[in-house]
Amino acid sequence: LRWIGRWLARHEETAFARLAGVEGIPPCLGRWEGTGIIHAFIPGHAMQKGERVPDDFHARLAAIVAEIHRRGMAYVDLEKCENVLVGDDGYAYLIDFQIAFYWPWRWGENAWPVRWLRRRFQEADRYHLVKLQRRTRPDQLPPEQLAASYHRPWYVHVHRWLTRPFTLLRRAVLDRID
Repeated sequence: LRWIGRWLARHEETAFARLAGVEGIPPCLGRWEGTGIIHAFIPGHAMQKGERVPDDFHARLAAIVAEIHRRGMAYVDLEKCENVLVGDDGYAYLIDFQIAFYWPWRWGENAWPVRWLRRRFQEADRYHLVKLQRRTRPDQLPPEQLAASYHRPWYVHVHRWLTRPFTLLRRAVLDRID
């Protein structure tokens, strides 16, 4: 299955290239053994559920995601707070663009199905931003936004319906191997 690893690494490397210069995204330094990506080291740690982050942290994270969207992409992986780094400087950093969405060719980039799919992924990014804020700084959310963050959009339900069986199967296989 090395071909999948090579394809994912190429996809991630391209995502890093498209986002070069965005504050909060470390520069990509290249590939490692064909299936790995090396990015600049960010001193800090992965965000943890319930962690209290600095006051301006979520505004900075939202600005990073807005710039990703402005460049015609969607991050797609904000579901896991571990993909957000809390730098020692208190700033937000995003890593792991393996499943980021972007259209790889010029032709078709503005075709209806691509635009529709990109918008859905970008909506999901915004939903997960609010959910991350609820998990780390609920005191900064207005009551109506806090309440809305508990209501999953339809596409989150569809995603779970599609991926849950694979997740359970993967866990069962890994438990069996262990």
